[in-house]
Amino acid sequence: MNNKVDFLPINIAIVTISDTRDLENDKSGDVLAHRIEHSGHNIVARKIVKDDFKQITQLFQNLINNAKTDVVISTGGTGLTGRDITPEVMKTLFEKSIDGFGEMFRWLSYSKIGTSALQSRALAGVTNGTYIFCLPGSPSACKDGWDDILVHQLDIRHKPCNFVEIMPRLQEHKISRMKS
Repeated sequence: MNNKVDFLPINIAIVTISDTRDLENDKSGDVLAHRIEHSGHNIVARKIVKDDFKQITQLFQNLINNAKTDVVISTGGTGLTGRDITPEVMKTLFEKSIDGFGEMFRWLSYSKIGTSALQSRALAGVTNGTYIFCLPGSPSACKDGWDDILVHQLDIRHKPCNFVEIMPRLQEHKISRMKS
């Protein structure tokens, strides 16, 4: 019996949340794009949005309501300054949070930047069957988030379990409500 599972490319949107970035100077978005493509996944959108609650909400709603988007990975807006509002926006969008993502990200960051890892508000959740992962705005944080967590969890071959294998079941709650 062959238990080998073939790689399954998924569709990923990249969002940079920043008042100061554009495609010419978006190093964090470049890091993610390179790693996503190198891993064999598809980039279905690459957007930059200002640190504005309404604009971020609208962009993410458009992405998660697009059936072609499996995952949204954002960079930026997760710090503590007055303009950093990514977690506040996401908490209004998430159907379910993936608390372990932020915890693991900070644990991994601690080994590299020590107690400064406390300042990260990296987070993740699921909405409308779409995973959302929010990373800090530095290229190093994007590298660490992808290389140490996401490359594995977004690969169906990763065992003992991964996010991809449960994608078909992310909207079961909606199906069960419809049957009631």
